[in-house]
Amino acid sequence: MATRGKKAVEKVKVLMDKSDVIRNIGIIAHIDHGKTTLTDNLLAGAGIISKELAGEQLFTDSYYLEQERGITIFAATVSMVYSYKGEDHLINLIDTPGHVDFGGDVTRALRAVDGAVVVVDAVEGAMPQTETVLRQAMKENVKPVLFINKVDRMINELKVDAQQMQAQLGKIIDKINKLIKGMKKDKYEEWKLDAAKGNVAFGSALYNWSISVPSMQKTKVSFNDVYDYCKAENMKELALKCPGYEAILDMITEHLPSPLEAQKQRMPVIWHGDETSEIGQSMAKCDRDGDVAFMVTSITVDPHAGEVATGRLFSGTVEKGKELIVSGLYKKNRIQQASIYMGQERVEVEKIPAGNIAALVGLKDAIIGSTLSTTDMVPFESMKHYSEPVVTVAVEAKSTKDLPRLVEMLRKLGKEDPMIRIEINEETGEHLVSGMGELHLEIIINRIDHDENIPIITSPPIVVFRETVEAKAGPVEGKSPNRHNKFYIVVEPLGMNVVKKIKTEGIVVGKNKVLMRDQLIEAGMEKIEARNVVGIIEGNVLIDMTKGVQYLRETMELVQESFKEVMAKGPLAKEKCMGVKVKLMDVKLHEDSIHRGPAQVIPAAKSAMLAAMLQGKATFLEPIQEVFLNIPQNLMGNVTREMQGRRGQIIDIKTEEDMVSLQAEAPVAEMLGFAGDIRSATEGRALWSTEFAGFKPIPPNLFNEKVMEVRKRKGLKLEIPKSSDFVSSA
Repeated sequence: MATRGKKAVEKVKVLMDKSDVIRNIGIIAHIDHGKTTLTDNLLAGAGIISKELAGEQLFTDSYYLEQERGITIFAATVSMVYSYKGEDHLINLIDTPGHVDFGGDVTRALRAVDGAVVVVDAVEGAMPQTETVLRQAMKENVKPVLFINKVDRMINELKVDAQQMQAQLGKIIDKINKLIKGMKKDKYEEWKLDAAKGNVAFGSALYNWSISVPSMQKTKVSFNDVYDYCKAENMKELALKCPGYEAILDMITEHLPSPLEAQKQRMPVIWHGDETSEIGQSMAKCDRDGDVAFMVTSITVDPHAGEVATGRLFSGTVEKGKELIVSGLYKKNRIQQASIYMGQERVEVEKIPAGNIAALVGLKDAIIGSTLSTTDMVPFESMKHYSEPVVTVAVEAKSTKDLPRLVEMLRKLGKEDPMIRIEINEETGEHLVSGMGELHLEIIINRIDHDENIPIITSPPIVVFRETVEAKAGPVEGKSPNRHNKFYIVVEPLGMNVVKKIKTEGIVVGKNKVLMRDQLIEAGMEKIEARNVVGIIEGNVLIDMTKGVQYLRETMELVQESFKEVMAKGPLAKEKCMGVKVKLMDVKLHEDSIHRGPAQVIPAAKSAMLAAMLQGKATFLEPIQEVFLNIPQNLMGNVTREMQGRRGQIIDIKTEEDMVSLQAEAPVAEMLGFAGDIRSATEGRALWSTEFAGFKPIPPNLFNEKVMEVRKRKGLKLEIPKSSDFVSSA
């Protein structure tokens, strides 16, 4: 690390102790709106990189693929010092990815920070991903400020005059305010964005200049001057008068909260323990002398030190040698090193007090989302991810000698990124790797093949389906092999509202039965059913509707196990199930426990559930993506043709001058390879982005074909199963 970096580290160490001058912030935005370029400006202002290179160096994009493709893939943390009103402030900044495939990184980064700089492109305005990241920030109680980037493009490309420019910037601020109001009514008055208040800045990160109302008063550069400079393409002089970092770092230190203020506000949202307990008060006060409370938000593997767990320290002080309890595992891990990040460099420090973002080595049992503490505490709320892995590739090593390395690498990837799902197909011995989209999988495969030099064979991407039912069926009787135990099962569709609530709020069958019941009733479930829920798995519920059945309590665990197995491998093609309500209506059990063991109960309950699902018109749900396109009007025909050829439905069309913005929905399966096709259909002039939009039933005319496709791929019998395959009518 250059001398300039070393000096910065020394300053950081001094300021880590002063909670009131710390700002933990994330930079969030739609893809290509200029987050990493802005981060460069801020780092140059703090003296970590040279001002000449700011905007081109892309310091936080250290991975070679990020440099090649010009996108951020991994969230990167940097600590820097900035002097505001004569006082040094420590700013811990996380630069996040904008591409929808890496949305999980944004969710995790927002758990570690207290404030966010929302970056919006002046030409494109608030885009779908802007809305998504803003919603995540609101959910985590993270306070936003706004930076409108690329103002020079607006002036020189859209050819607006000074008056129109201000009107257009006003429109963008109104749009973001409208979003904040819709997502967080109670905080709207306090968080409302207003240029006069000083919590909005304007500028161009690439040309290193920015202004805000407070900075205009200081530099005496008005909007009209900015307009003239941009028109004359004399941005160098503008950058000298209004440097890119000044207005933004001033805005961050002035308007975003320190951990002392923020933790009082954020604790009720991210931690549901007893606020009056010792640890609860210690976290609200950000007390460095209290017990340690640390939440892991990312894990990376350092070739020398092993696993590095980065996260936010809400209370206590971490230092080398301290033992921490890993929540949920009741295991203790000892800290081998405490450190902070400067881009890709990790710098070891003696100790880190509460309110900072820390990187700890030696916590081998921690996973992303773990709570680490010196006392036995209620864990932090789990992080809610908005989309799920829907595209899968099968990976196998080219030669058997590389298999152990491949398994090790997949384990490492699975630990680093919870949005990757890895399963082993028992029958074929392949590893199935599921990711958020084509780009996500491409990066994963590149890391295995290129970075680790493990030669692998990959299948073309396949899309996962979910199985569900469309009608009520049952009661279906399932008999155990010895004919002594009988289970009566009813299956019906679970309303989409309930499924959505289970997924977004992470409802589980836990200790707090009353909370679970109230949440389910709120989503529209009947009270009697909500009270008797005994199992929830990925948007499916198991309800015990029996009355006074002898021996059921000790058998219930086996019924739950059967439910889990059926929901993981449905009757049609062994795909996961979703939106299924399974009701146990009645049970007849043998009085002798030896005759109602797992070998008897599990097959009986499973066969009844599978048969009931088939009787209830089992069908496939396919993952759907929302597609947003911006195109010149004359190419409209090509784009609609392209979308309709992919079973897409156009939902909305807006025309602004000669540009058309189009919103459509299309199945993920049909969207594979879309990037290349849309490029050739529009001569590369389409701006587009996608967002995961959940699952929808498959059209009836494609049902047989898709089920057969999946059955063939999995080596199952090529016929649609019938309920009589699972239960005999006799």
